[in-house]
Amino acid sequence: MDMIRRIARFLAFLSVALWGALPASAADELHILTSYEADFVSPFLAEFSDRHPEISIFHLNKNTNAAVDELIRGNARQFDLFWASASEAFELLDEHARLADLGFGSHSDFAYSAVGWAWKNTMDLPAPQDWNALLDPAYSGRITMSHPMRSGTTHSLIETILQDRGWEAGWAYLLQLAGQLKSISARSFGVLEGLGDRHDIGLTIDFLALQRADQGVLFRYGRPIIITPARIAALKGGRNPDAAQLFIAFLLSPEGQRILLRPDIRRIPINDGIRAELAESLIPELRAALAFSWSRYDPELARKRYWQVNEVFNTFIARDFLRRRDLWRRLNDLDVRAVQDRAMITQILTHMPVTEAGQRLSVPGRSTLLAWQAESRRLLDAAEARLTAAELRQ
Repeated sequence: MDMIRRIARFLAFLSVALWGALPASAADELHILTSYEADFVSPFLAEFSDRHPEISIFHLNKNTNAAVDELIRGNARQFDLFWASASEAFELLDEHARLADLGFGSHSDFAYSAVGWAWKNTMDLPAPQDWNALLDPAYSGRITMSHPMRSGTTHSLIETILQDRGWEAGWAYLLQLAGQLKSISARSFGVLEGLGDRHDIGLTIDFLALQRADQGVLFRYGRPIIITPARIAALKGGRNPDAAQLFIAFLLSPEGQRILLRPDIRRIPINDGIRAELAESLIPELRAALAFSWSRYDPELARKRYWQVNEVFNTFIARDFLRRRDLWRRLNDLDVRAVQDRAMITQILTHMPVTEAGQRLSVPGRSTLLAWQAESRRLLDAAEARLTAAELRQ
């Protein structure tokens, strides 16, 4: 009954903020821009509303990339807080002087996560054991991931692979993984919603999968486990810094941190004492990753190449996705005795001509993007020509 009361109160406050059914001044409102869906934010907002019933809450869900774009342009809608999983988004906003320090620094880490893949317990294949196992032809056409331009968690997932393997080897892996994909989802939530129906394996972040454990969803961390911080920050130009300060303090308090332990939330708290309550349920590798600084995600590096990574993925994987996937499938069908042909075609299909140093810190210009597109087509043309010749020799 208590939960029903909290939800009802939250919905009432949300309705007030959204539709203006009751009068409220700016001093009585808190406006939050977040990449999180309502299922995640509702328990926090309900608990906060119980503690501060005088504050009406408005929250808008928007994918991380679009939210960053809007806030960099100036926070015209006067949001008080930005709340998301992609830590590099906060580095970008800080670089553009869009964050306000209300006594917590420019931003606050509130939870940890790490990436891997999810599947349903009804899948008719053994689950992949590691990142390289996802390249097994047995999983061809059975994997889905989302686009980093539409999903901050996917951007973090791609960065995790790049930070672990290095720029060239990381993109070589991702270009080969593209050949295994059934589709590229518009949002990270679509990766999990389609499990068992549209695809069998979804690349995702832990908490999104673990929230669906009661639906038969299983999750495995990619090794090595690289810990990513989720963050919240106050925004310059917000209408209610006092309410923003109260909410951040609540989220970091033991009461706010304990909400992260709920089965429908399943995040790793930043608070050591609260996290200790999870100790026995954390796998040993995850406990070890939390203990060592070298296993931490580098949001500063991710910030420096944020636009570059998004555009490289879009140009070399998403734009010609169907063609690239078809070439990989034809290559997998090529006679195994054609060793030299297979090696040469693989080299072409996994080559990333864009260097890590180029185009950092800013959105690549039109001329650069056109050059990348031309280079992508040239590589695909070369791979297809060699593949066709090899097929004719069989």
